[in-house]
Amino acid sequence: MPLALDSLESILAIIVVFGLLVFVHELGHFLLAKRAGILCREFALGMGPKIFRVKRGETEYTLRLLPIGGLVRMAGEDPELDMLKPHMEVAVECDPAGRVTRILLDGKGASQPSLLAGTIVRYDLEQQLTLTLETNGEQRTLPVHPRAQLVKGDQEVQIAPLNRQFKGKTIPQRFWTIFAGPAANFLLAFLLFASIGMLYGVPSNEARIGEVPAGGPAAVAGLQQGDRVLSIEGKPTTTWKDIVEIVSVSPGKTLTFVVEREGERKTIPVKVANEGNEGKIKVYNPVTYSPWAAVKYGAVSTYQFTVMMLTGLVQLFTGHVGLDQLSGPAGIFIMTGEFAQQGLAILMKWAAVLSINLGLFNLLPLPALDGGRLAFLFVEALRGRPVDPHKEGMVHFLGFAFLMLLILVVTWNDLQRFIFN
Repeated sequence: MPLALDSLESILAIIVVFGLLVFVHELGHFLLAKRAGILCREFALGMGPKIFRVKRGETEYTLRLLPIGGLVRMAGEDPELDMLKPHMEVAVECDPAGRVTRILLDGKGASQPSLLAGTIVRYDLEQQLTLTLETNGEQRTLPVHPRAQLVKGDQEVQIAPLNRQFKGKTIPQRFWTIFAGPAANFLLAFLLFASIGMLYGVPSNEARIGEVPAGGPAAVAGLQQGDRVLSIEGKPTTTWKDIVEIVSVSPGKTLTFVVEREGERKTIPVKVANEGNEGKIKVYNPVTYSPWAAVKYGAVSTYQFTVMMLTGLVQLFTGHVGLDQLSGPAGIFIMTGEFAQQGLAILMKWAAVLSINLGLFNLLPLPALDGGRLAFLFVEALRGRPVDPHKEGMVHFLGFAFLMLLILVVTWNDLQRFIFN
């Protein structure tokens, strides 16, 4: 099989499709986190070193070097407040109300008259929001602004009171913040399927001939787009499914079609092609154009593909499907490039399927995935207290290592399937 990555179109398709899937997933997390009042420090697309950054409000938006994955870095997930320690020499800047708005950690500003310099005695930047300094032999306790900045060199980190941290929110708020990522992927799939229905029409089950490609058996026999199929070989046909069922079991045969065209009945013999012991006459079913039909098509398609993938996951965990049948990022990249060559409608459908796949995969109750984090929330709800953060972190680390091993295995499958074969 040739690799469809040798054209700019394929490469752009891969970047756009995967960028869209990750962006929507992380946007789901981001919007629900903001709604819950969680401080989001960073919204990132990609992994690895930052190649672009811009800060708007409280959040830094970044683009990273490796075009895989993304993240929303929420307050409380990183030990940023370890920047501040007792006995540290600092200088602070206060607002007119006397609240600390900036804490300079690198010793700069100690000589500036507008700043107060001293040694940290104690601090509470999560609940009481106070900072006690020893300056000129006296201890002064200062209130701290809830959006005060810790400044070290050119780096500024906003403090996060407990009510702005992920861990400080209720279980329902944390649940919806985590669940919103996969949910956004299902919503994207629905919108893509519905857009296909709006742009290209929704396949109809009506017993009527749709597009007739030139050179195919139907075109050679004289069938035309719009013909209403009344019967085949004397068997009445009332739906498109009736037509498919009769033709598919008649490879190599000549079937007599009775059609209605512009109010007249016509009898047309059609020689059925044999493709893999299945009958084909090379016609498409008719399509309808309406907003309601497109919305229904989006919902039904999303549901059907979700059920299909759930069935596949069950077969994987029960051993009916082997790991050698799975594809990893490399295989998906290649297939995306190939679908890009087949037109926008096919690429949109593939993107919708991938979006459902991403949503379902992230909901698996495995460490390092959204489903694993939801599982820990469920345990917390049952116990009445959270799991020890260090133990949870270790479980997620081991889960991440397992996922990396799984990616290596499926990548080897991809190399064998697409390159060595």
